[in-house]
Amino acid sequence: MNKFSIAIAGGGSTFTPGIVLMLLDNLDKFPIRKIKFFDNDADRQDKVAKACEIILKERAPEIEFIQTTDPEEAFTDIDFIMAHIRVGKYAMREKDEKIPLRYGVLGQETCGPGGISYGMRSIGGIIEIIDFMEKYSPNAWMLNYSNPAAIVAEATRKLRPTSKILNICDMPIGIETAMAEIVGLSSRKEMDIKYYGLNHFGWWTSVKDKEGNDLMPKIKEHVAKYGYNGAPGELQNPEASWSDTFTKARDVWAIDPDTLPNTYLKYYLFPDYVVEHSNKEYSRANEVMDGREKFVFGECKKVVEKGTSEDCGLHIDEHASYIVDLARAIAYNTKERMLLIVENNGAIENFDKTAMVEIACIVGNNGPEPLVVGPIPQFQKGLMEQQVSVEKLTVEAWAEGSYQKLWQAISLSKTVPSVSVAKQILDDLIEANKEYWPTLK
Repeated sequence: MNKFSIAIAGGGSTFTPGIVLMLLDNLDKFPIRKIKFFDNDADRQDKVAKACEIILKERAPEIEFIQTTDPEEAFTDIDFIMAHIRVGKYAMREKDEKIPLRYGVLGQETCGPGGISYGMRSIGGIIEIIDFMEKYSPNAWMLNYSNPAAIVAEATRKLRPTSKILNICDMPIGIETAMAEIVGLSSRKEMDIKYYGLNHFGWWTSVKDKEGNDLMPKIKEHVAKYGYNGAPGELQNPEASWSDTFTKARDVWAIDPDTLPNTYLKYYLFPDYVVEHSNKEYSRANEVMDGREKFVFGECKKVVEKGTSEDCGLHIDEHASYIVDLARAIAYNTKERMLLIVENNGAIENFDKTAMVEIACIVGNNGPEPLVVGPIPQFQKGLMEQQVSVEKLTVEAWAEGSYQKLWQAISLSKTVPSVSVAKQILDDLIEANKEYWPTLK
């Protein structure tokens, strides 16, 4: 069996240890000969890499490990690049979230003006990694789960149309895991689903078990009462902000009870509610910096100081197993059915052919084959057309250095009340992103 060489772009990410543990847990299904970390922040990467090196020596000493900031070293002799970069790190995420809130507009990592701001930072970083891959390992595949996935996917479609990149998101995986728990199944893989939309902006139209029994009525009954959270006394999401998002799904569902919604629709359908329940001084970025970031770096430090990963609190990110399934589908031509962000190209019959949509695909060694969705209802079509225009205008603004187009993109977002508010937010975001955005004229 072939052994694969993996580069993790974003080696200093708080998610990297979980990815490494997940890869080690799946070596029987996806054998690895080499893991390389690449990051442009050597110090941050070093903290994670030293701990991961100890974990690898203990659990799979045969795997060669390299950490580097040199693109040639990182991307030479690579089969798969797993990319989860965050340009500007959490300090810039905090600004993405807090600047819109000054103007009574929700601040969120991937939605609304904050998502547009993050997208404008991410595009250049992702394009750079694609170019490194094509230069040093032209046969490699890039599995990209860097946010905001919708804007990044549109940028890769427009700016690198022939690149071997698969854009993915784990949010539907988390929701499907909740659905499986609601109906008493042990895994989301015991369900067959139909789903369509844009990234962080979609709907399930069918959920069945492997015998073909319709699970939608039972899930809908639960969602109508509790959203995707457990019933009182059952397991809730431990983080308050996520728990609220999972519960709010009941109100999102009510506007179209024929489907089951992605939780992120909360931000577009209830922006007033989100602003009302936001803390302008302490946003989700602060929660992450004080929570996951401190925890992961603290645990990495303990591993390095002790020289062993015994009793360490680092754990596998369950959703990350999706990435192994995707890599296996390409490597072994498994033809697994997976949700990916791909060019529509007629899959959704009555929608823009060039839109990057999130739909089920059959994945093999040639990449994804999108499955036909057919026509979609007017409500979803209208929402998606507005949002896909935001994404396209953002990418055009980045590529052309156009102030006007970015102003249009922010104005078109369903989260923003007026063109004048959009302009105020944009001007503040330009100031905050001087180091990261192209110059806009």
